[in-house]
Amino acid sequence: MTFQPDIDSETILSGRCDWLGKDAVETLSHHVVESIETEFPHHARSLDSPAGHARPKKQHPVFYGCYDWHSAVHSHWALVRQLRLFDEHPVRSEIVDSIDTRLTIQNVEREVERFEENGSFEKPYGWAWLLRLASELTLWEGNRATEWKSILEPLERKIVELVESEFLTQTRPFRVGTHQNSAFALLCILDYARTISDDSLEAAVSDTATEFFTDDRDYPVEYEPLGWDFLSPTLTEADLMRRIFDRGEFITWIDDFLPDVTVSPHKTILEPVQTASDPADDLALHFVGLNVSKAWSLAGVADALDGHRYAEIFEQSAGRHATSGLAHAFTENYAGSHWLSSFVVYLLTRHEGGIAPE
Repeated sequence: MTFQPDIDSETILSGRCDWLGKDAVETLSHHVVESIETEFPHHARSLDSPAGHARPKKQHPVFYGCYDWHSAVHSHWALVRQLRLFDEHPVRSEIVDSIDTRLTIQNVEREVERFEENGSFEKPYGWAWLLRLASELTLWEGNRATEWKSILEPLERKIVELVESEFLTQTRPFRVGTHQNSAFALLCILDYARTISDDSLEAAVSDTATEFFTDDRDYPVEYEPLGWDFLSPTLTEADLMRRIFDRGEFITWIDDFLPDVTVSPHKTILEPVQTASDPADDLALHFVGLNVSKAWSLAGVADALDGHRYAEIFEQSAGRHATSGLAHAFTENYAGSHWLSSFVVYLLTRHEGGIAPE
């Protein structure tokens, strides 16, 4: 499956979706629609006993698909965002019917119960995406969005409660390129707080981010990527702090935070990670996602650095990453197809509300 390979990087990085045609929109939803109802294969995580493990659909009757809970959540986010942005979505009825079937009062009650049984489940990555989904429903005006948001609200409240009691109280950040990355969770929660105008939560997130990252200096960018990264610890942190500081403060901070990325070995952070040509290579699919997420981080940081010596360099790098990521994101390998389309939606629509809102 291809995705309009003739589109230039400037259009891709615009963060606007008015250039996307019907075929492109259908491509964005194709794997997502299939995956949200695909119960198996599924990542069951650790088991506490040899007793039979409950089926994903029983444990998580809303978010049981897409191999794992967090992927199911951000896949729902990607579809709801598409419904909001594309009035004439080619598979609108199919998406609505699918979500309607799962998003019921009883099913959400079971999802809440799961977090009452295990308060650390999907901390913090899944929590961050759940709040993105909730904020997307806030942005989308209409009866359908109002109904879905009302049904989801008990789970939204539970996740906010856990964020405040179990995440924002941490004493140190996790600087990794995978699900435990603290900066990514913080920027998602911050976007949520600003979207729904929760000043108290916004202040708490800003305080935590400031405590965690203000004093970072000379970050070892040459060590990336590490293992199975799909986020850049360096660029994700910068993407968070551009939301925290005003422009002058951010420029001062990033000049201390980054080494000179125009020289070796530091300039490797500006180049897309090479991915294997083998479609069965699961590690390569993580690197496809890494290139897409680096593209949105680089583009966002470039916007914040307007006029700075790195602004144009970062924008050009974002274009290379976006082109590389989009070329491989629409794989038929389920190890990538169950999550990569959501990352593409994030990149292509980053200026359509809810992402780094003012």
